[in-house]
Amino acid sequence: MKARWIKASELGEYLYCQRAWWYRLQGIRSANVQELAHGTAQHLRHNRGLRWASWQRLLAFVLIVAAFVLFLFQLMQ
Repeated sequence: MKARWIKASELGEYLYCQRAWWYRLQGIRSANVQELAHGTAQHLRHNRGLRWASWQRLLAFVLIVAAFVLFLFQLMQ
């Protein structure tokens, strides 16, 4: 048997599901390819939504700081 390197990602895959890891090594493709692709697309959409929410939170913070600065400026006049 020829020795081969085991990647860190393979260890993670093995720890998550030993059977899926073994099937992948045998070259056996998953029977639910469409479902996996759909799940991947959902994760990408969710990730975009999270990034958009982060930008909105940053914008809200900047606007609150700007309002506070304008308020202080008004008090000083």
